[in-house]
This record gives sequence, C-alpha cells and structure tokens, in this order.
Amino acid sequence: MALVVKPLVITLLFLSVSILNARKPNIVLVMADDLGIECIGSYGGESYYTPNLDKMASEGMRFTHAYSTPLCTPTRLQIMTGKYNHKNWLYFGILPPNEKTFGHMMQDFGYKTCIAGKWQLQSYDPPEYPGSEQRRGTGMHPEDAGFDEYSLFHALHTEDKGSRYANPTYLQNGELFSEAAGKYGEDISVDFILEFMGKYRDEPMFIYYPMALPHWPVNPTPISEIWHKNPEMRLDDDLKYFKDMVEYMDILIGRLILGINGLGLGEDTLILFYSDNGTDRKVTSIMNGQTVQGGKNQTSQAGIRVPMLARWSGTIEAGSINTNLIDPSDFLPTLAALAGERVPSAWDADGLSFADQLLGQPTHARDWVYCWYDPRPGWDKDQFHREIFALDKHYKYFLDGRFYKISKYDLQEVWLDTEKLSDHEQQAKAKLASVIEGMLADYPQRR
Repeated sequence: MALVVKPLVITLLFLSVSILNARKPNIVLVMADDLGIECIGSYGGESYYTPNLDKMASEGMRFTHAYSTPLCTPTRLQIMTGKYNHKNWLYFGILPPNEKTFGHMMQDFGYKTCIAGKWQLQSYDPPEYPGSEQRRGTGMHPEDAGFDEYSLFHALHTEDKGSRYANPTYLQNGELFSEAAGKYGEDISVDFILEFMGKYRDEPMFIYYPMALPHWPVNPTPISEIWHKNPEMRLDDDLKYFKDMVEYMDILIGRLILGINGLGLGEDTLILFYSDNGTDRKVTSIMNGQTVQGGKNQTSQAGIRVPMLARWSGTIEAGSINTNLIDPSDFLPTLAALAGERVPSAWDADGLSFADQLLGQPTHARDWVYCWYDPRPGWDKDQFHREIFALDKHYKYFLDGRFYKISKYDLQEVWLDTEKLSDHEQQAKAKLASVIEGMLADYPQRR
C-alpha cells in the first residue's frame, strides 16, 4: 500500500472530519504477553499453527516494523499514557496514580470502556523484597484507570495474584474470586469482553485486552492433552506446553472475532493485535527457515520487534502491508484520532497517530523510534541496567555510543565501528543521536 507523506496538520484535519461524519468505531486493542514476530505464521513463523491471526492479517493490515520496549511494564506504561518512560517511570509494575490513561481519554470522548486480562500496575514487589515497603500499593488501582468495567488477573498484591491460567484468580468489577475451579483465565477474559460488547452494542466502545498468554508459567491449556487426561496437572510448568499456549492464544483471537461478528459489529469494530515485548529467551522458534531465540528483556530486534495486525472489515484494505515504524506511544493519539478527537495538550503525550495509515489516507509516518528502558527497581530486576536508544528501519544508536546496522532480512543487528563509518552512516548516527538528545533535554536526571 503506497503511503505518501503530507503535512501532519492537514492529515489530522482530514482524518477528524472523515471520522466525525461517521459513527465512532468500536476499538478492541489486544496485547499479547511475550510474543515476538517469529511466532506468527504471516511473519514467516513455522513453529506454531496460527490460522486466526494469519486470517486477520489477510483480511486487514500487517505491520512489519512495530516496536515495543523489551519488558512488559515499560510497554504497558507507554501504551496507556502515550508517554516515553523517561517522563513517568517510577518502579516496575507500577502505573503512577496521577497519570491519565487511554481509558480516561476514551471515556471523555463518549466511549464505554472495558479492560480484561492482566493488570500488574498497582503493586508488584513481594513483602520480603528489600525496599518493597516503599513501593507496594503505590500504583493505580484498575477502578481508577478509566474503565467502566474490568476483569483482571494480578490486580492486587503479588502474593494475592494466584494463577492466571488454570483455576485463576480475578478481580472483576471490585469482586475478587479465587481459584475458579475448572476455568481457564483467558476464557474468562474473552467471555467478559463479549458480554460487555453485547451490553453496550449501541454505544461506541473501547476495549483493552492485555492477554496473559503466552507469558510464563508455561502451563497446559484447554487444547493440551493433559488438561483433560490429568486435570490435577493443569498447573504443570514445562516448556513443552509453549506451543499449546501460542496456539490457544490464536484460538482466543478467533473466538473474539467470531463473537464480534456474531453481535453484528464486525464492520463497526477495529481490532488491533500487538505484543508487549519479544518471546521468552528460553524459547526457540523457526521463522523463514532460521532458528530464532526469544529476546525478551533484551534490546535486540528479537526483544523489541513485535507483531502488529489491524482488522476492520470494509475499511482497512485486505492483505495490506504497512512498513512504517510504530512504537507504543503512538496508540494514544491514534485512538483519539479514530474518535475524531485529539489528545489534550496538557497531557504532554508523545507519539504520532497511525489512524490515517489504517484508513489508507495520506500520512505523516514517523522516521524513528525512541526507547528509554530501565525496569529497576523491582523484584528480579536488579540484573538490568539503563539502556537508551533510538532506531529507524536501518540503524540503531545507543546513548553510550554503540551503533548497529539492522539486517533487512532477519532479526540480526551488526555492530559498526564508529571510527570507520561511511558518510551515509555518519548522517544516520547523527540523526538518531539528535533524537535522544532532544528527548532528554529537559530530563538530565534520566540520562
């Protein structure tokens, strides 16, 4: 699909007029947990059967250069607030309680809002972790996050979270229920979403589905043989179940799309599929005939380049490929534009809307992606250190001077000696360095 660069103000004006002349679309944003592009068939993945996601790609738009941060909370914070982490990062597993989220924004725009899946943004550290008494319970409770209804795993303290899969523990609209016998957590989430959409089908809806799958623990799913053969082993933790987890995730996407179509909302609903970071490093998969090790928590391409699909029957061109850069901060302004609105300037949000790209209109695409990544402090996060970098489709530059060329054909990056750069490489390095300097100009303490 050809994309032509136009002045941003003209694009936004044209988009806002076109959206306001029609019904505001329902928007369902699904975010997988620990899933790299190598796991999806439409990206060349060969290890898992993903027919529903592949169909979603063939019926809609597949993005080739969507990026996340290397770990979940940094991405979740950025996607929900539209801000780069250097502006509002406190601790791992914490959404600052004074922040505004896309839930608040969509409510202000007249949407009914719902979240189902994983929260992990109010309290993270176990009691015995050093310094935990200063951080526990300091984040945002889901009831304050801008959602009319919620059904969430890990919405309270770490020791209260229970299972996310078999016999799960969920906080649902203020009521905590534990060990839902015989239930599978992700089924509860999809059922909750479809029930919500049925209830408010005549109003514009925004649904955020941060999935638990396919995050550790690697447990059986309802399609695993042991689930039915030995129910007492449904919480067995073994890497052999990872394939089932990816494939059950795909089944859930199929159920969600089928349910939306069954409500007669297929042409009124945009479904976005994204991931918070790359696949767990213990997992190896085959993509385009090559072995790919998961890159979760790493700044490599395998850690930050993630699948992104968009389906909107009758609106998005079927089978279209989008090669533009996308990062987590772009979702907030995109949601606003699709609602025919703009993000309030007082929010100090970053990001660039890709709504015009979904609609096949002239676009102003981003020329770089920036990442401020430091998941400390938090339990099990002392192993990390701060990484600040910017990239485009060809190069990546770190604040400490490291410079890499990004392979065009796979997920590899090649180190470049900055003493031996060509003129073109020097220009690319200078461009990315200026991005970082511009971002940190008002935040010297975050360098």
